[in-house]
Amino acid sequence: MAILNADQRNYIYILEAARVGLHKPILAALYVAHSGNRDFQGQANATLGMAAAGNVTQAKLNSFEEQVQYAANAIRSFTDRLISKGFSPLALWDGDRGGYGDKFLQEIARGYQPPASEPSAAKLNSCDFQTLQQAYWDDIKADFPGTELPQNLAFLDQALLELIERLPGYYRGLPNQRDSILEAGRIWRALSDHAEVIQSLGLSANTLAAALDRELVSFIQRIAVNYSGYPHQREALLRMAQLWRQLNSREEIIASLSQDVSPRPELTAIDPALIAFIQRVPQYYQGSGSQRHAVTEGFRLWKQLDSRTSALEELGVKTDIFAPNQQLDSATVQQAGNQLDRELVNFVRSIPSTYQEAEHQRQALVRLIQLWRKTPTQSQVINALVEDVKAMEDALPDTPAAPPKPEPLPLPPRPARWTTDNLQMPAAVVAGGRLTWATATRGGTRMPPDQATVNAIVRIAQQVEKASDRIGKPFIITSWFRPPDVNRAVGGAPFSRHIVGDAIDFYVEGLTGNQLYWALDPWWPGGLGRYSKFPYLCHLDARGYRARWTH
Repeated sequence: MAILNADQRNYIYILEAARVGLHKPILAALYVAHSGNRDFQGQANATLGMAAAGNVTQAKLNSFEEQVQYAANAIRSFTDRLISKGFSPLALWDGDRGGYGDKFLQEIARGYQPPASEPSAAKLNSCDFQTLQQAYWDDIKADFPGTELPQNLAFLDQALLELIERLPGYYRGLPNQRDSILEAGRIWRALSDHAEVIQSLGLSANTLAAALDRELVSFIQRIAVNYSGYPHQREALLRMAQLWRQLNSREEIIASLSQDVSPRPELTAIDPALIAFIQRVPQYYQGSGSQRHAVTEGFRLWKQLDSRTSALEELGVKTDIFAPNQQLDSATVQQAGNQLDRELVNFVRSIPSTYQEAEHQRQALVRLIQLWRKTPTQSQVINALVEDVKAMEDALPDTPAAPPKPEPLPLPPRPARWTTDNLQMPAAVVAGGRLTWATATRGGTRMPPDQATVNAIVRIAQQVEKASDRIGKPFIITSWFRPPDVNRAVGGAPFSRHIVGDAIDFYVEGLTGNQLYWALDPWWPGGLGRYSKFPYLCHLDARGYRARWTH
């Protein structure tokens, strides 16, 4: 069994720490403190010091993942027992430094024999305290390097309490909000899943969402009163805050709370509902006066123009046609209206792909929806959009509450010749082909630096389209153009054709590399290769002569 690398181990620590409500570095520290054990399934450094006890047999401790799982169980069990014996929060946690206190680390270093009443906890063997202590603080520094971590974390408890005390006023039952409180309850009460949390609140799995939301708000208010600063309580609130703000990690929420303790949800929460509404506008647009006004006003705010007249001019409409007392024949008016409607619908269709979440763009869409729905106030629009987001959570596909399927924008006209300045990512490299510039450039992350590389990509694409037609199935590209630094990083040959741009590695569903090789060999005019180590992979390049190889 191969030894996991540091990143793989750290990922497992994070999962288990979040599961039981621990400060993750203690698990990493146990790994270091017990690293001298060489009798673990022949695998050095694979133990966190866990041994069989009670219902936990040695067979349940024979993998690194199981060692971490039972270590997390043991530490949570041990912490709860120390609390029941009267250990104060100050003895367990160093608030200024933001970690377990030395007294607690000394207890952990002495080991722990769980009582028979703890069937999920194994025995934790003793270890050297100084090694454990040093490894613990080293891992904290690795998680939160440099100046990102506030020098003093004494603010954290107060910040968490301020957040949850103000939280009920901002709770709207959004999926992340509901999950954040359920997670807090799960960790606080040492439960297995959200279903157990709901049951512990005296509710059933069939409880209506509104009743569940009321009980969750009541629960979080009780937490604020009962918070004592014990480590698992702090971890419960940190996890809650992290999910509430939808941040990536425990470290990010601490940094976020050092700047702002408001539970006010960001308006980004309504973006899915904004885009879903906008996607439906072309379907329901009929050119009525109120619809024109709503979309025109949205366009004006989107473009940050100062007047409706400026908006119409930007849309290419002659504004004098709409001037008061203007005497125009009905055909001219109708033509102008049709032109305006086309431009407005085109604008709306462009929004899903051009929306950058800028505040003026979001406000433009909110205003458009307010006028379209004839809603009196902006706050009412936002509340309605929040309800739309909530409805999306459980909506079945193709139902009115579900977001519409995204639609690609129409491509601009193909240029007569591809250059470094006119590449279109969704466009086929060869007219009528299946291979796009997005495929050739790995989604635009490996752009051709010069015209020679562009030409090389076109050259291989022309041949590959023919090869794909002969095979009768699409080629799934794993590697195309590779800049020299990327080619070196992935172990490519120094003179690889991938650097030039006219080489691909690919596979075809259901076929082996040998099958592809034998089918292409008789006629392919350039380089054709296969990989003995990767039997489903094949290589093609557009060099000017036939070359065949097996790597």
